[in-house]
Amino acid sequence: MSQLLCLIVDDEPIAREIIKSYCSYLPSLQVVSAVGNAIEAKQILQTHKVDIVFLDINMPVLDGIAFMKTLKLPPQVIFTTAYKEYAVDAFDLAACDYLLKPFSLERFIIAVDKAIEKISHDNIPLHSQSSFSDSEKPSNYLFIKFEGKIFKVQFDDLLYAEAQGNYTKLVTSQHTLLPNMTFTNLDELLPSSMFIRVHRSFIINQVKITHIEGNRVFVQGFEIPIGNSYRDDFLRHLGF
Repeated sequence: MSQLLCLIVDDEPIAREIIKSYCSYLPSLQVVSAVGNAIEAKQILQTHKVDIVFLDINMPVLDGIAFMKTLKLPPQVIFTTAYKEYAVDAFDLAACDYLLKPFSLERFIIAVDKAIEKISHDNIPLHSQSSFSDSEKPSNYLFIKFEGKIFKVQFDDLLYAEAQGNYTKLVTSQHTLLPNMTFTNLDELLPSSMFIRVHRSFIINQVKITHIEGNRVFVQGFEIPIGNSYRDDFLRHLGF
């Protein structure tokens, strides 16, 4: 793999220098810029190819979480922050990793390895079907790559899927996976006889429905919203 281009975004000059020094130990990384706020970072991303962003959270004008939400096609993002309470928000945005300051070179390398793994494998299902008919799809399973592992997901175990930007969260009876695949791609791979879209961001396994209440459908304890534009088709599909 050629060098990965990195952007450092942190309002503390010392923090920027530490990350730059850590990057210098890894020949696979090249720092294209180190800036002090999200506005500068936005300009860099508009003019440069960037593979990995090391992103602080508590910054003036626009914090790191809000900044990541503005990115339509974000690179791999590794948050670097002194505040552990933002971890859930960060992973909800499909951040690659979350480094709590002060972090060691060893922990930094682990985070970079995660980013490299995601970039290298692209985390797309092993079979590259994108427009097969139901009869051509696997009868009862799907292979998914996630964090360097390959998971065999049985359709009967898949409870629901949720769109999350460039990622799709898959919730099964055993795992929660967040592969780098589009929601549309997954929708095409699932048999329509078993799975139904109930919201622009949710597909559910209709076999796992326990009950429906108002604009919510419950799938084995999980509460899923029903979109207004999907409600009539969904109920009609169920025979109502």
